[in-house]
Amino acid sequence: MQTRTTDVAVIGAGSAGLSAYRAARAQGKSAVLIEGGPYGTTCARVGCMPSKLLIAAAEAAHHARQAAVFGVHADRVRVDGAEVMARVRRERDRFVGFVVASTESIDAQDRLHGYARFLDDHTLQVDEHTRVEAAATVIATGSRPSIPDLAADVMDRVVVNDDIFSWQGLPDSAAVLGTGVIALELGQALHRLGVRVRLFGRSGRMGPLTDPAVSDSARAIIAAEVPLSARARIHAVRRDGDGLCVNFEDSDGGPRDERFSLLVAATGRSPNLERLDLGTTSLQLDDRGVPLFDRNSMQCGDSPIFIAGDVSNDLQLLHEASDEGRIAGRNAACLPDAQAGQRRSRITVLFSEPQIATVGESWQSLQERNIAIGSVDFGGQGRSRVMAQNRGLLHVYADRASQRFLGAEMIGPRAEHLAHLLAWSHQQALTIPQMLAMPFYHPVIEEGLRTALREAQDQLQAEQAS
Repeated sequence: MQTRTTDVAVIGAGSAGLSAYRAARAQGKSAVLIEGGPYGTTCARVGCMPSKLLIAAAEAAHHARQAAVFGVHADRVRVDGAEVMARVRRERDRFVGFVVASTESIDAQDRLHGYARFLDDHTLQVDEHTRVEAAATVIATGSRPSIPDLAADVMDRVVVNDDIFSWQGLPDSAAVLGTGVIALELGQALHRLGVRVRLFGRSGRMGPLTDPAVSDSARAIIAAEVPLSARARIHAVRRDGDGLCVNFEDSDGGPRDERFSLLVAATGRSPNLERLDLGTTSLQLDDRGVPLFDRNSMQCGDSPIFIAGDVSNDLQLLHEASDEGRIAGRNAACLPDAQAGQRRSRITVLFSEPQIATVGESWQSLQERNIAIGSVDFGGQGRSRVMAQNRGLLHVYADRASQRFLGAEMIGPRAEHLAHLLAWSHQQALTIPQMLAMPFYHPVIEEGLRTALREAQDQLQAEQAS
């Protein structure tokens, strides 16, 4: 047994952990990075990058099938599942390789392999080989996919997104549980690659959307392409030969059975906290066992323990994890001088087609405020019609008193780019008139955004005139 003394201990070498380690070292303090699993972030191994590789293949197949709308007639489209998944794995491994190389470039003396658990606020036990005494600690242990209890009897036929990207080929059918970001992205992609899919939701919510009109648009668009039971009641999931059978009912009828080869559990992710023995610390926990923390400083109460990334159960997004890690690492190194770090305007993008995005404050969070809502339906938007991608709805929200842009929710073509423009505007606290003073080229999808901003401005001017 060896003992290590350090200024900052970082538990987890993912996006948040790496950012925290580097931030601590940038303050001139000693730091140790502790990881029990393989190097390589969730994003690179099983998240952002491999999912987009699968989606890119699905879009290629879909666009080939839809080319006839332009008078371009392709031969019969054939999807080779083995080739699709070989490219996904090959490119995924390339991305992971870059992350692993970056992690291994850290001084070996600053890296410990093993699972850490707390003995007290300042002491960690790493497996059975090392005790770490740290002035401060950053918890950055990430998250894992959640599996619902109803799948307990068919676990050998259940997969999570972490499993999909190691497939050698594609199944013939899959029940996808969930209508969140992961479920909608993977469900639509698998459908476009020729897998028979049904998406099962419970509440009717679509990804991060809270605006009823935008949510209705998203449900209608997705359901027109992929079988969707957005408000399903699943009574049972039982084995059926070498597959499984889902007994369910939704709003359009009574109970029925549908058979699938696999069940894809995409109902969210749970923080990785079980190994940490948080009961030995002074931390206060919420009802899910997550430490209570200040999201501006990432400090847990007034303890010397900080938290960052997916494990915080706040915003499970790579850029947020990196920012949280940077803030937590800096503050852990500078105790007791913990400061509020810069938090960027919120932005979420779901890479379905059309894409779904939210920016700034949500419709739901603004219900007690006096807001103007500007809207554009992409059905008639010029550039969208040119590309035959004219589906979706965009709402922008503005404060009637200050005319400041507050947020937006949307489903529509190239929403990832609109979302970035809007996030930059939100972070700069621009007003609707200031946004409309910016240049808009013709013909571009951004002209649709201008339409929504003009409608919001009309409401603001009417308010001032009354």
